[in-house]
Amino acid sequence: MTQADVRRAAADTSVAPRRLRLGFLSHLHGSAEPAQLYRDYVELFVAAEELGFDSAWVAQHHLDPTAGRLPSPLTFLAAVAERTRRITLGTAVVTLPLEDPLRVAEDAAVLDALAGGRLELGVGSGTDPAVFAAFGRDVENRREANTAAVALLLDAFAGRPVRDTAYTLQPPAPQLAHRVWQAAFSEGGARHVGAAGTRLLLNRATFGSAERTDEVQAPWAQVYRACYAGPASELRIGLSRGVFPAADKRAAKAAIEPAVLGLVARMVKTGRFPPGLDTEAYFERLHISYGHPQEVAAGLAADRVLPLATDLICQFSPAAPALGDAIAALELLATQVGPALGWEPAPARSPVHALSK
Repeated sequence: MTQADVRRAAADTSVAPRRLRLGFLSHLHGSAEPAQLYRDYVELFVAAEELGFDSAWVAQHHLDPTAGRLPSPLTFLAAVAERTRRITLGTAVVTLPLEDPLRVAEDAAVLDALAGGRLELGVGSGTDPAVFAAFGRDVENRREANTAAVALLLDAFAGRPVRDTAYTLQPPAPQLAHRVWQAAFSEGGARHVGAAGTRLLLNRATFGSAERTDEVQAPWAQVYRACYAGPASELRIGLSRGVFPAADKRAAKAAIEPAVLGLVARMVKTGRFPPGLDTEAYFERLHISYGHPQEVAAGLAADRVLPLATDLICQFSPAAPALGDAIAALELLATQVGPALGWEPAPARSPVHALSK
């Protein structure tokens, strides 16, 4: 496919414009004991539903608590499902090469049944050699393993026999075949996701590049649209972005700077960021929109990928504000930032003020 083909597909307006969906993603950072940590984040996702957010997403992290504290996202989302009724529940992402894909399909099918068809199953190949070593898996083979695992997932959800046996997935989950998302970290990866007919997840920042994240990712989104092989009605691009709205830029920066600089230090140590840049340069590399809600909205509106996205998935990570502060920031996203971008909230289930009592 030529670059001209890609540009034509990106500009195609044959698919009717759709309402922008607003989601929230968490890596479950924090220093609380696990039982309290998980309870607090369940409450945060309940608050997201009551504020009208369309989706709530969790990231999977194994063994390294600095990256995130949730190794079992489907288990956690089952607890969220019991406290919510409307908001869709997503994984961003399950590292498939470290899993048995049939077991992932079974757990996903059970969760989807419990949640009333609200699961969005995001998967990816993973990157951390140390984690792969801990699981006894070959990190060099992760892309091939991920491709094979996605194929098995799609076959299982479609009701086809599993691995040349007479067995099919139980419980059946045929609609989940249309709700598989794949993370992509390159133009080739985006092309692969589109050709598979699955949905696309784009990371909050391209950590290894000196270019602006949206400038790097915009061609990926265009290629995905050009190569997408699924039903037009199912084409979805989930754009993850770091945000933090507050009273003003100074307050927002003070709230998130310690966590951001901690992440920067880890990125420098692993060679993904150069040393010696000033704080603002590192914030730019992390592609975080922070400050007054109008500043956050302006930063997101200027993002080159947003016009191509169907879903904006906001995250506070690496910051881990206390529950009350996180709910307050979510409320700013739902009442000021989202509407400034043309988003309209879903009907609230109950008054937001009840959450803080």
